[in-house]
Amino acid sequence: MNAMTMTTTTTTTTALKSDATKGILVEGLSKTYGKGDTAVHALKDVNMQVGPGEVVGLVGPSGSGKSTLLKCLGAVIDPTAGRMVLGDEVIFDNGWKVRDLRALRRDKIGFVFQAPYLIPFLDATDNVALLPMLAGVPNAEARARALELITALDMQHRARAMPSQLSGGEQQRISIARGLVNRPPVILADEPTAPLDSVRALAVIRILNEMARQLQTAVIVVTHDEKIIPTFQRIYHIRDGVTHEETGEGRTPWLTENPPGSTP
Repeated sequence: MNAMTMTTTTTTTTALKSDATKGILVEGLSKTYGKGDTAVHALKDVNMQVGPGEVVGLVGPSGSGKSTLLKCLGAVIDPTAGRMVLGDEVIFDNGWKVRDLRALRRDKIGFVFQAPYLIPFLDATDNVALLPMLAGVPNAEARARALELITALDMQHRARAMPSQLSGGEQQRISIARGLVNRPPVILADEPTAPLDSVRALAVIRILNEMARQLQTAVIVVTHDEKIIPTFQRIYHIRDGVTHEETGEGRTPWLTENPPGSTP
């Protein structure tokens, strides 16, 4: 991040904006493995707030707690203490406040991974429609919802294509549509641009920003990718299990290979 100009302040929990009754709020989150002298404090004091329509970066060196934090936010592991509010619902307050964590992950948290993880025997539409189908949405309605998102991502001409027929960038778009299809309050994107070149990486970030605004979804992007870090307006840097909020550059993620002022 040496190419960036940032102002760093220790994160404090601020009052939610008047329209930020959705998105995600994290207060005093901690995670400890083990007990006594052998205890490892992976997360010590995590405070984050991401409002609807906002895309923020989560960065930090290896061993800083990024992976542990992502697993806590995604309800994959249990935090030790703290509070999390997702949308209008308190989901964790020194213990889980929801009974069905699988339903929480399916319906309220969208995931976008480094690899698309598409199901090879389902076409693009059904890869996206599967989650609402599992949530009990009728098949026709689920496919209509999937096709709406696929169209919004300019992929309608590939709606019936199998994953093996899609390029890497096309597969990632379908993966993004799958993460958004249940209209979750938050999307957790784990290194979504790591395998992509600059043009495709910036295209993915542009898409995430556009979809976040359209659907009023909060998006947290975990990344080491120096190509995309300058696009974030806000960044949470995690060091030794503690988050610090940083003001990023907020550059426009150009979709073309030759943005204005560049050399072809």
